[in-house]
Amino acid sequence: VRGARRLEIGFGLPHPDLVAAIPRLRRYARVLTGESSRADDLVQDTLARGWEKRWLWRAGSDLRAWLFTIMHNVHVNQLALARRDAANVSLDADPGNPAWQLPVRANQLDRVELLELLQQMGRLSADQREVLLLAAVEELRYEEIAGILQIPVGTVMSRLSRARNNLRQLVAEPASTLRVVK
Repeated sequence: VRGARRLEIGFGLPHPDLVAAIPRLRRYARVLTGESSRADDLVQDTLARGWEKRWLWRAGSDLRAWLFTIMHNVHVNQLALARRDAANVSLDADPGNPAWQLPVRANQLDRVELLELLQQMGRLSADQREVLLLAAVEELRYEEIAGILQIPVGTVMSRLSRARNNLRQLVAEPASTLRVVK
């Protein structure tokens, strides 16, 4: 808390917004990495990079979008390094994995329905999952998502449309008849 207070007072980053963004950063990191411990490392790397580059944040701009952009870039850089080192990095999340934990306590039926939905989301391509999470869960605008992912707005709209259609298909049809469009 003492370090976070310095954040607000000494360098202009809004402490309440920063603290409020951490659960969302963790959720986004879990989708990106598919693993709880790697997600926590990614959040820590993101916050460290944000701290190092705090002078780039503009007061009045969306701190959450700025941090998501940093996280996306850190994640992309980590993947590139891992590929260079010939390590295999999987973005496919296992719905049984703790990375898909519910952020809030739900009743049993809600939990089952959400776990089934998350299981189907795990079958979407990583690009579609990422855009769907940022749009549906984080409620970011297309322009913000495009900025975070460094892709055109039209690509965001296309990926989101395909993700929604594929998710509808995955939820509605038996697994043996599915054809997911990438």
